[in-house]
Amino acid sequence: MPDCPCHWFRASLIPPPPTTEAGDPTAPQPPWRRQLRDALAALPAVRSRALRTLEPAAAAASLKPAPPGEALPLLDLASNDYLGLSRHPAVLAAAAAELAASGLGAGASRLVTGTRPIHQQLEAALAAWLGRERVLLFPSGFQANLAAVASLADRHTLVLADRLIHHSLLVGVRASGARLQRFAHNDPADLERRLLAARRERPDGRLLVLCESLYSMEGTSAPVAALAGLCLRHDAPLLVDEAHALGVLGPGGRGLARGIASVAIVSGTFGKAFGSGGAFLACDALVGDWLLQSSGAFRYTTALAPPLAAGALAALVHLEAAPAVGPELAERAARWRDAIEAAGWPRPPGVGPILALLLGADAEALAAQQRLEAAGLLTVAIRPPTVPEGTARLRLVLRQDLPTGSLDRLLAALGPGPLAPRHALAP
Repeated sequence: MPDCPCHWFRASLIPPPPTTEAGDPTAPQPPWRRQLRDALAALPAVRSRALRTLEPAAAAASLKPAPPGEALPLLDLASNDYLGLSRHPAVLAAAAAELAASGLGAGASRLVTGTRPIHQQLEAALAAWLGRERVLLFPSGFQANLAAVASLADRHTLVLADRLIHHSLLVGVRASGARLQRFAHNDPADLERRLLAARRERPDGRLLVLCESLYSMEGTSAPVAALAGLCLRHDAPLLVDEAHALGVLGPGGRGLARGIASVAIVSGTFGKAFGSGGAFLACDALVGDWLLQSSGAFRYTTALAPPLAAGALAALVHLEAAPAVGPELAERAARWRDAIEAAGWPRPPGVGPILALLLGADAEALAAQQRLEAAGLLTVAIRPPTVPEGTARLRLVLRQDLPTGSLDRLLAALGPGPLAPRHALAP
């Protein structure tokens, strides 16, 4: 596949606006403003975040050295556009046609005047693809996860969540008023112990179990079948967030919950392998009707923009026609893991396109990010609170359309890892 201009970037920092106090600067400031200012001042420099703008570079960008005095364009090793579909001609054409036919926005919620034929077409196609009875679309994955948790949990519910579950699901638990327990990451035995204890304490109590099929900052995959079996045995619905797996993992890219009927809700997004935007929940008819009737997150929001829905449907058609793209990307990811490990770095866990290179200290992760950028590779240092304390890392993301030579440049920029033989570390 030829180099895509949208995956080569020129980056620039967006300067923060000047900090000013409202009104008379000599007047006493209210306590809440002082509290915010003090909290910001206490934030360590290595934990401070800043926005950068990324402008697509020319299509001619390549892995060749830049001319003297010119900065290298940055090859994107950070985004979630795993299959490069955000610039696929069929996806762009479908979105453009729907834009011309329906306009940019839906103008209202789905229950008012926001539903368009493209919404229903996408929902029906997704339901068939995933083997589910009902699909409902949402403007974002965060919103879909809030709706999913709220539909199955309330203040009488005990939620058992994988320790590394996405922040949106945790916010959903807090909003529902449910009690929360965390089980060890990808550990069915720990989940079973907690399910048994919960049933001893409250034999008829409401339970809900949360997991992801592909963890976005770890690259690891949940044993979905094992978790689903436990949930079925203990009468606990299972919600699986498939945001990062769909299009890549599972049979035909259908995710790791495909074919497991006891999974109550599958949450998915279009902003990753589908190359579009928005999200959905897939479930059976009963849960789907309950979501339609009860979910404020669905009822009180403007419907997904029709062009995004059309782009997502075109991406789905592409995935159905090319079921091998996911396994091919997984094979490439295995070769990258092998090479990174052979260079003396800890082997990134998992099997999918997310490769987490664990570095430990925040400063070390930031330094590695800067070192790779100097070599023309765009990566992001992931630091707490996104990941646990002491586990800062580089999150490397493979895409189907990465040019030949990307791995060689990465290894050269990283240099020998801490586990490399001593002779490899010699000058």
